[in-house]
Amino acid sequence: MSKKIGRLTPPSDGQEITWREGVLEIPERPIIPFIEGDGIGPDIWRATKSVLDRAIDKAYGGSKSIAWLEVYAGEKAKETYDEWLPQDTIDALKHFRAGIKGPLTTPVGGGFRSLNVTLRQVLDLYACVRPVRHIKGVPSPVKDAKLVDMVIFRENTEDVYAGIEWEEGSGGAQKLIQFLQAELGKRVREDSGIGIKPISVTGSKRLVRKALEYAVAQGRTDVTLMHKGNIMKYTEGAFKEWGYQVAEEEFSDRVVTEARMWDELGGKLPDGKILLKDRIADAMFQQVLLRPAEYQVIATTNLNGDYLSDALAAQVGGLGMAPGSNEGDGLALFEATHGTAPKYAGQDKVNPGSLILSGVMMLRWLGWHEAAELVETGIAAAVREKRVTYDLARQMKGATTVKTSEFGQTIVSSF
Repeated sequence: MSKKIGRLTPPSDGQEITWREGVLEIPERPIIPFIEGDGIGPDIWRATKSVLDRAIDKAYGGSKSIAWLEVYAGEKAKETYDEWLPQDTIDALKHFRAGIKGPLTTPVGGGFRSLNVTLRQVLDLYACVRPVRHIKGVPSPVKDAKLVDMVIFRENTEDVYAGIEWEEGSGGAQKLIQFLQAELGKRVREDSGIGIKPISVTGSKRLVRKALEYAVAQGRTDVTLMHKGNIMKYTEGAFKEWGYQVAEEEFSDRVVTEARMWDELGGKLPDGKILLKDRIADAMFQQVLLRPAEYQVIATTNLNGDYLSDALAAQVGGLGMAPGSNEGDGLALFEATHGTAPKYAGQDKVNPGSLILSGVMMLRWLGWHEAAELVETGIAAAVREKRVTYDLARQMKGATTVKTSEFGQTIVSSF
């Protein structure tokens, strides 16, 4: 039985996930914290929990289950703890190693920083993993959406998201502008806000390593480093160079660079090898539209990954069908990738697909692949039957618009 964590009392019949010598050990009934989220969060969480619980029960006949533990962030945390992100929540996520969350409120402009970014940084969840794959029947703005089958590994803790910035006119901004001019000979307009973009060897190498490990484990044959190194040579360009270094130092028996394939191997990738290449960020946006079949795994910096993952999601039906996780070493937090949509809160209306598919990612992280496949099959069946939420129904001829909860029930009915 797990002990209390601050004001949180874990389920007495659950067990802890452990991490020993780089290997996860998953009990039959792991304790997994969840954050409902703000706005539409409670609606999509209810549907998600129901689908996941039913799939696990169906797949394992009651021998496996999840002991859910509610933890708090966002508006509900403010009401319960009088703070937006309580230490209890951080401690519970660290201790139990897996968690799942709905969308959280973050104001644009002033106010507190993004709770999502804060969670990633304090838990050192350095890889944002975003699989993007089309489900047959989901409306898409591209001609051949079935060719889109990529996984983005986005560095999650540095770049401009490190939050190192000073407001225009502030003492910090003025001091830094003066320092840049006096000490380094770099002129910046005096009425500028200033932000710092750190890209480290540590952050870059561990992100690319995780992407390459995924490619090896999943039998993928293509990894692309996406960067803007033609302009930002010592940050984005360095990310690319450090990525190639990881491949050379740790994966030389599995990885072939694009240059070597063309220069030494006649343009043919040997069987069992992974092709490693790099692309400039702006060109990459064209590539994923015009030649999506040529890209399987993409490793990139934080801001690039943010833009690209949402752009790719649009190609397969939008953020309502886009899952994501934030992963470290032996620790992961799975999340809906869209916002809180407060105008729809409590209406049982919006698409829970993003959070449900993020739950699928969690099931696979646990090693519960049979349950994950049930959910994926159920989502495909719901789309095939055209019993979908309004965002998809308005784009599908002959579709029946269903509520959030009814979409979950349709998925479950196919098990």
